[in-house]
Amino acid sequence: MLREITLGQYYPAESVLHSLDPRVKLFSTLVFIITLFSADNVILFAIVLVTLFGIIKLSHVPFSFMVKGLRSIIVLLVIAGLFNLLLTPGRTLVSFWIFSISDVGLKNAVLMTSRMVLLIVGTSIMTLTTTPNQLTDGLEKSLGFLKKLNVPVHEIAMMMSIALRFIPILIEETDKIMKAQMARGADFETGGLIKKAKNMVPLLVPLFVSAFRRANDLSYAMEARCYNGGEGRTKMRPLKYGSLDQRAYICIVSYIIIFYAVKVVL
Repeated sequence: MLREITLGQYYPAESVLHSLDPRVKLFSTLVFIITLFSADNVILFAIVLVTLFGIIKLSHVPFSFMVKGLRSIIVLLVIAGLFNLLLTPGRTLVSFWIFSISDVGLKNAVLMTSRMVLLIVGTSIMTLTTTPNQLTDGLEKSLGFLKKLNVPVHEIAMMMSIALRFIPILIEETDKIMKAQMARGADFETGGLIKKAKNMVPLLVPLFVSAFRRANDLSYAMEARCYNGGEGRTKMRPLKYGSLDQRAYICIVSYIIIFYAVKVVL
């Protein structure tokens, strides 16, 4: 299960998306999220879905690798779908025990689960095709105007970069600790919910200790290198827009125009 979490992982490949400026990918991800939650009928969902599959094709990241990350949240998807299906009032279609399925509940359940799946797959494309350092630089550059409002943009971008970088490390560390505890007789599979929660204590305690130790080592390393924030620092590879990025922006704007033109017509 732990190996199926793809959040924060970078998939190296030679593709158009890997070559794009991270600011383009951040903007396109924001546009994708807005249009995904603005889609309220089959045609608009089809536009979003076709666009997403086209982007996946351009990324050269295997579709099976992206879908693998959905297995770790299958329970969350089921719970969200059932809550919308059974607890939304409307015209009753099916009734059993104390629950009833309404037409509005069925529609909301399908919309919610579909949006969650597309949201996870769509946003994972950005992290799979962009290194943490590129994401940090792109985020800092994109939010640079907030520095005039005394917002610590560099520190925020640095924290996000460190968090993304630590996710695969912590997953690997959790896997090692779990195997070590299982070799000592720990059982993480059997029993009820309360028993499983108690069985997680031998896993969580060493994991937290390891995470704090890594954070402490990182702070010492940054101090040893005289790190004092982003003030006055220069970039080894400063971000510059190229012709490919300009064409990507044209495609994004065209997508926005087509999407909302169809939305207005319908």
